[in-house]
Amino acid sequence: MNIVEIQRICATDSQPNDAQLESWVNTVLANLDDDSEIVIRIVDEIESAQLNETYRHKQGATNILSFPVDVPDEIELNLLGDLVICAPVLEREATEQNKPLHNHWAHIVIHGTLHLLGYDHIEDTDAEEMETKEIALLQTLSIPNPYENGSDL
Repeated sequence: MNIVEIQRICATDSQPNDAQLESWVNTVLANLDDDSEIVIRIVDEIESAQLNETYRHKQGATNILSFPVDVPDEIELNLLGDLVICAPVLEREATEQNKPLHNHWAHIVIHGTLHLLGYDHIEDTDAEEMETKEIALLQTLSIPNPYENGSDL
């Protein structure tokens, strides 16, 4: 059984409940042989900006940051890492991109979980692979392709 620890540092009325967050993580992890543990931390723009500047050397808050755990092979640990989601940024993006908020939350959680598994979108071919995986996973949840209207993460 996968473990999803949820830390709500910034609470808004429009956030998904714990069960929804867990189900989106489990959608990504469903085909893994081992159970995994992920921490989801929902933060405000101040914390997001601080982390973004410290770890990515980029100014300002961002929708999600992924922090994969790098554990030596000899240590048996099922912790994949942490996802830090900035609720105000995510909610603003959904409005600006005219997307249902629920769908955007699902997309961001799936996107971040894929990052923890090693997916990336720096190179075009990697981005295409990651987006294809995201679209397929979202379709299993009856959520349409988030990239159709030209918006992306």
